[in-house]
Amino acid sequence: MTPDALSAALAAVIVPLAETRRPGSAAGLTAADLPLERPKNREHGDWASNAALKLAKAVGANPREFAGEIAAKLAETPGVASVEVAGPGFINIRLDAAAAGALARTIVEAGAAFGTNESQRGNTINLEFVSANPTGPLHIGHTRWAALGDSIARLLLASGGTVAREFYINDAGAQMERFARSVLAAAKGEPTPEDGYAGDYIAELARRVTAKRPDLLTLDPETQLTTARDLAYEFQLAELQSSLEQFNVHFDVWFSERVLHAQGQGGDASLVDEAVDRLRAQGHVFDEEGAVWVRTTDFGDDKDRVIRRSNGEYTYFAADAAYYLNKGDRGFARKIYLLGADHHGYVHRLKALAGAAGDDPDKDIEVLIGQLVSVNGARLSKRAGNIIEMDDLREWLGTDALRYSLARYPADSPLTLDPELLRKRTNDNPVFYVQYAHARTHNVARNAEAAGVGRSEFAPELLDHETESALLGALQEFPRIVAFAAELREPHRVARYLEELAGLYHRWYDNCRVIPQGDDPVEAVHRTRRWLNDATGQVLRNGLDLLGVQAPERM
Repeated sequence: MTPDALSAALAAVIVPLAETRRPGSAAGLTAADLPLERPKNREHGDWASNAALKLAKAVGANPREFAGEIAAKLAETPGVASVEVAGPGFINIRLDAAAAGALARTIVEAGAAFGTNESQRGNTINLEFVSANPTGPLHIGHTRWAALGDSIARLLLASGGTVAREFYINDAGAQMERFARSVLAAAKGEPTPEDGYAGDYIAELARRVTAKRPDLLTLDPETQLTTARDLAYEFQLAELQSSLEQFNVHFDVWFSERVLHAQGQGGDASLVDEAVDRLRAQGHVFDEEGAVWVRTTDFGDDKDRVIRRSNGEYTYFAADAAYYLNKGDRGFARKIYLLGADHHGYVHRLKALAGAAGDDPDKDIEVLIGQLVSVNGARLSKRAGNIIEMDDLREWLGTDALRYSLARYPADSPLTLDPELLRKRTNDNPVFYVQYAHARTHNVARNAEAAGVGRSEFAPELLDHETESALLGALQEFPRIVAFAAELREPHRVARYLEELAGLYHRWYDNCRVIPQGDDPVEAVHRTRRWLNDATGQVLRNGLDLLGVQAPERM
């Protein structure tokens, strides 16, 4: 019996009891309103509910008395072994072994689909993350946002959402001109401009630009600059894309900021021009001292924002506005931004922008701020000189260790990684611990197959050892963990769940044999445990995939 099936059974019991006591008190009550929890102490049963406590006032009953009525009726449900009332009205539920054990077969037959759910069905989401300037390599901060953003996307997709992973390329503005002057100076053998970009990677780009355009330095000064900018941009963007793909992060959309500023055919207004007009039509734009403003204080911003200066130049806020509106035009009702620790000021600004655009700032936009991450003993990049590069980290620690470790903590928690720990092949290393548990399930399956222990028989009532009950209880939780992590945008909940599951599997492995000892015959219990073994491997595999981490079959 799955948690959802048990919640449905609980609702089927509670609704008529409540209606008998006070008609109308259970109107609209569904299984979704009756969440179950796993008791911390397994001796209290498989599941617990506080439904009687929550509903007692509405139905006009003493909580413990109402819990007793629920327990008596629920105990008649097929698959429920016993129901007890504890404390002021908690309901502890124990399933019979067959009902609990049936989950093993369900998981194996569902395969990669087990854990998927419909909690995000109907949500069309644009998830923007990383969005680094294409003027240099990706650094350690981008590495964290890449791991978190991609895992959040995987969770949303697994929960039925429609998601586009988007990278906003900041390829317009003053930083691109500084980038161009830096590359051109390197091509000429001149010092880096005072406000330019330094590092060996600039010299590498200059060599690639001049190899592509040997005539670069014979061109007129303006053409030299635009040629250096465009070619270096092309090379650097391709490097960013390669770094992310090697980190197992794929983007569906690479959106160029230049698109927002480009004039339409025949000199039509740009998307930035149109954004000002559209916000004005919503009634939140005003003119003052020759400048154009958006009254973002109407939506909780600390001050109103200039969108076009008195000299006619647009501010960065104008591009933000055009980009936000463009996402909606592309069909994305919900927009999630994952920004770095230095972007706290953007939270109110972007939410106010959503309100000024006519959207609901509390529903249609989310701004997640990731905190800083550091690595003990990490060296600065040899090429960039002042950063720790993603590629260096990946080559040093490995994609799996990095992705798992970065997803293992909430985005808003500062994080320091221990490279010595992450490179250990011991149970102290969380990613090794989980991957080893998965590899062990495959090793057990290989050895079982060789010993003639297949899955030709399934007797779930035989899965009655205490470690089997605990393992099955954890396996049941996986779909709920996925849905909850997706709703909260918190991949770390999956990582911590996998570590708990791995620990329960190792304890089961130590206590319950899949392969008979010596010359003992293969029995139904061995074949049934094979199902449980393979079910655990499937859930570990599914969970690791949500984090973008490999599930090795041998270690």
